[in-house]
Amino acid sequence: MIMIKKVFFFLWFCLLVMPEELLSKHPVKYDTYQGLVMAGYQGWFNTPGDGAGRGWYHYQGKQGQFMPGNCSIDMWPDVSEYEKSYETSFSYADGTRAKVFSSYDSTTVYTHFRWMKQYGIDGVFMQRFVGEIKGESGRKHFDRVFQSAVTASTEYGRAIAIMYDLSGIQPGDEQILLSDIDRLSAIYDFKKRENCPGYLYHRGKPLVAVWGVGFNDGRKYGLKEATLIVNGLKERGFSVLLGVPAYWRSLDHDTVHDIQLHELIKQCDVILPWFVGRYGDYEGIDRFGVRVKEDLAWCETHEIDYVPLVFPGFSWKNMFGKDATTIERDGGRFLWRQVVDYIGRGAQMLYIAMFDEIDEGTAVFKCATRVPVGESEFLPIESDLSSDYYLWLSGMAGKLLRKEIPLEVSLPKRQ
Repeated sequence: MIMIKKVFFFLWFCLLVMPEELLSKHPVKYDTYQGLVMAGYQGWFNTPGDGAGRGWYHYQGKQGQFMPGNCSIDMWPDVSEYEKSYETSFSYADGTRAKVFSSYDSTTVYTHFRWMKQYGIDGVFMQRFVGEIKGESGRKHFDRVFQSAVTASTEYGRAIAIMYDLSGIQPGDEQILLSDIDRLSAIYDFKKRENCPGYLYHRGKPLVAVWGVGFNDGRKYGLKEATLIVNGLKERGFSVLLGVPAYWRSLDHDTVHDIQLHELIKQCDVILPWFVGRYGDYEGIDRFGVRVKEDLAWCETHEIDYVPLVFPGFSWKNMFGKDATTIERDGGRFLWRQVVDYIGRGAQMLYIAMFDEIDEGTAVFKCATRVPVGESEFLPIESDLSSDYYLWLSGMAGKLLRKEIPLEVSLPKRQ
């Protein structure tokens, strides 16, 4: 009996004094998307010298160049905490050279997952662009990023799931996606949850997202190819999240007018409508709040789960010119208003677009408050905010979702 008491006391003492970073070594298993705030993770940035052999990628402007007056990013990353960073030809007002990161570096991914844990973001959907992984260079890059994410998600107790982006694929490319998930499943065995313990499950199965189904913007693939993909994933034992247009239910505006889209949605487990750029002011948020409530009712009737998308703002002027669309962040109020509205309408999970998307200005990770000057104009984080503000606000969205803080339209106070 004395020995039992000693063992019990030892275990209690270890739990009491063990540092949080050591406790995080024991992976958290995520059995449902319900109650989680997940973000999209592009992971597609490359630099010369990072080992990927892709040069400047998703930084570059015309002819692959990344230089003042020729780039595609609208926000500049805060690289002060990165183990590795890469010098550019951009300069700050004092003449010092500005640096960026590479997603190919495993230390970059570890830094991002450390931030997720620190600020309370539950995890990310790891993007895999089918048009890229069909080639050796793209597949090598995204395999490396995913491997880093598996390790980092285990280290920091975060959830990850695969999201296939269909943009740009051709009919027949659906087999590339199915072959890719077969290959990754053989490596990581998502169903056993040993090699990738943080992989997100939903409705008892590992969740795979397929984004870009039902849009009416002239894509070369359609519902036929999407159905083959969904059926193939279901046959392989996965739950499926389907990324659809904002007006999927009414089959108008950005959506193909084809009732077969509804039949395909009914085969899936979760749907994610794309809201980025569909509104840009508070009136639009209110209008879409009504739509979210009606979407939720439709999904409940058909026993499908529904996750609304929220985004902090938008900008792609360096990509498409100074007259291109910009949606102001308004010091976090634009993001927070969406969060409050959609949770208030009954949302039980959220998708944040995006964690690291600096080329469309939707990033919530640490972006610079001081940006390079010159021919290219960059959007700094608002002067009265810190570079981590949108990470913190995303974490507060999780607290609101879990009812740890009250549902209030006004921004939460940062201590």
